[in-house]
Amino acid sequence: MAEFRYNGITPQRKRIVGHIEAKGKYDAKQKLQSLAKQHGFTLVSIERKSTFNYKVHRRDGEVIKGEQEAYSKEEVELALRRMGFEHIRVQKQVLDYRFKPPYADVITFIRLSADLLREKLPFDEILSLLETDINNKSMKRVIKEIHADLKDGKDGEEVFSKQSNMLGKFPAKMLGVASKSGNMAEVYDNTAKFLERTLEFRKSLKSALLMPAITVLVLVGAIIFYIGYIFPKTAELFEKFGAELPPMTQASLDLSHFFRENIVLLVILMVVPPIILARLAVTAKGQLFIGKYFVKMPVIGPLMHKASVEIFCRVFHSMYSGSGENIDVIRTAAEACRNKYMEKQIKEITIPLMVRDGKSFVDALKKAEVFTENALTRLNTGAESGTLKSVALQVANYYERETSYRMKSIVDWIQVAVAFVIMVVMTLLTIVSAETAVMQPKLPGM
Repeated sequence: MAEFRYNGITPQRKRIVGHIEAKGKYDAKQKLQSLAKQHGFTLVSIERKSTFNYKVHRRDGEVIKGEQEAYSKEEVELALRRMGFEHIRVQKQVLDYRFKPPYADVITFIRLSADLLREKLPFDEILSLLETDINNKSMKRVIKEIHADLKDGKDGEEVFSKQSNMLGKFPAKMLGVASKSGNMAEVYDNTAKFLERTLEFRKSLKSALLMPAITVLVLVGAIIFYIGYIFPKTAELFEKFGAELPPMTQASLDLSHFFRENIVLLVILMVVPPIILARLAVTAKGQLFIGKYFVKMPVIGPLMHKASVEIFCRVFHSMYSGSGENIDVIRTAAEACRNKYMEKQIKEITIPLMVRDGKSFVDALKKAEVFTENALTRLNTGAESGTLKSVALQVANYYERETSYRMKSIVDWIQVAVAFVIMVVMTLLTIVSAETAVMQPKLPGM
């Protein structure tokens, strides 16, 4: 989120100055127009906080270069003059775009923070240490801003919420909660565990689907090129001299003619569905549809479902207080589970049943119909025995191990299946080529 400063005039001719956060200048203008109408002032100007590069000279002649965020070039120049610098040169960065830190760097930041917190190191010192050691500029900038805001006495949840676009919505939420919890180290540790698990799952999923998909696409492309261009040249030459084509050769030639006659339709059928699915996946309704029915797919569906249950239980364990109101905990865990349908059911069925009807957590969760029977049974046992927090962690660890083993097994089976498909295709091409090789054209007089 970008920061903006606005100036306004009240009906009493008093000048007002304020700050807001928005996605862009248009979004900021919309928010401020609404704010101005609500509070009855006239909006005069909007300035976006930008990054400025500066080069200055000390009085002893030493040259210093650096960068500073400000709302205008004049502010930076004034601040540097007050610090006693001379020959000041300030320029606004041409590409002032904030790139999101790599996922691995976010995990490193949280994991190192968790480890150092366990060693009783003050969080202020941890931020200073990480700000110095982390190399990625985007991540370094995030840590620097967090450090500065906390030093200014700002609320922890507000500080980390401000970085939700950089750190991710869920990590920012968890770190904000940790700043008010009695055990920051545990919350940081569980957050790091969740992110590490997510990263591992993504890698496994890519390994299971990406390379086989690329292999199959390359194979299909090679087959289309062979059947659509290379093979017809030979087969049509024999056909021209009156040779009788063998069955497989004739079928391949007919398929080649079909490809060439319907090339536009085939390209549309290959390109349009993936585009539609990609567009569907970014809409709210599409995400609900995928979340509801993707888990019902053979093999990979149940695996994704259990992974979502695992994430819910792990987040629930890290935030659950064991007593009092835990509705926010359930809501946050639902938002983290990576399944929009599960999130919707828990928010719209489980939570209202608990708040309105006074149902227990597990009974209300059953009504949502998004959890496995095994998980519900274990959570119910934990609720009855007063060990719900520890049981949630047990369920998360159990599904973590199960999904890890199953994912490895699926990767192995997919690789075998792809190898089998390649073998079958190569065998068919060899047979067709062999048929073509033994064909004899009808010569004159024969």
